[in-house]
Amino acid sequence: MKAAYIESVGPPECIRFGDLPAPAIGPADVLVATTAVCVNPVDTLIRSGQLAEKLPFPFIVGRDMTGVVRAVGSSVTRFAPGDRVWCNNQGHHGRQGTFAEMLAVREDLLYRLPPGVDDQQCVAFVHSGLTAVLGLQQVALQRGESLFVNGGAGNVGSAVVQLARSRGARVFATAGSAAGLAWCRTLGAEQVADYHDVGGVDRALAEFAPAGVDVHWDASGQPDFDRAVARIARRGRIVVMSGYAARPPFPSARSTSSTPRCTASPSPMPATTRRAPQPTRSTAGSCKAGSRCAPTACCRWRKPPSHTG
Repeated sequence: MKAAYIESVGPPECIRFGDLPAPAIGPADVLVATTAVCVNPVDTLIRSGQLAEKLPFPFIVGRDMTGVVRAVGSSVTRFAPGDRVWCNNQGHHGRQGTFAEMLAVREDLLYRLPPGVDDQQCVAFVHSGLTAVLGLQQVALQRGESLFVNGGAGNVGSAVVQLARSRGARVFATAGSAAGLAWCRTLGAEQVADYHDVGGVDRALAEFAPAGVDVHWDASGQPDFDRAVARIARRGRIVVMSGYAARPPFPSARSTSSTPRCTASPSPMPATTRRAPQPTRSTAGSCKAGSRCAPTACCRWRKPPSHTG
């Protein structure tokens, strides 16, 4: 079968395209003929070696795919030949990736593709969609709460807007163009603003949520914690998405009394292993680190009692 693979980690030039043996399936596996795949940032991290994995070389790259079931193992009960399926969890924990004509996928890691869903649209969405789901689960977004997403027109941001609205939350989204703002409104955002006009965003956000937003989600890749903390309500939550190169500073203990105090280790450890920054004794919050597929920090802050916002 044809496949895109690497024989060692390194730059994009390491990727080879050629013939590899078709995978054999075990009793709990499903043989799938791929119909669509896509590239996500995590794929480049694995291929380059920046995200340390024990890879079975030659290693087929890719995490996500849609396809059609060709055969099933003897103990498989949920799928049959001809079923349309998807997954976003290959190329990880010793599993081969998805950039191949045929894949052997464990039954419990495979999902049925709903009727009428386009293969390419599905594979372009499932990884960023999962990132949005995990973040909203961590912050426990409730019906009636307010959520601000900085960068609502991107893959993850647009998923956050839709999922938050489906949970009954009020959503304020930013984008960088008229088309992006219109897209956010189409997805269900109640209020939108151009993120280039930071002052305008702050003014519109103050009208949208005078006491601050319950959830502040920054999908820009350039988080500003001082501004984020100033925008959230008491007991608000902050979700930050950032790549391996990001080193966003937390508000320091020298900040004003209305700013939660948090200290972060300066260690340049990879986001997959770095402990989430721990608040000092002057706060009663907690921090949780996100998943390996999307380095994310979720912080719950409790503003000091003197804060009246």
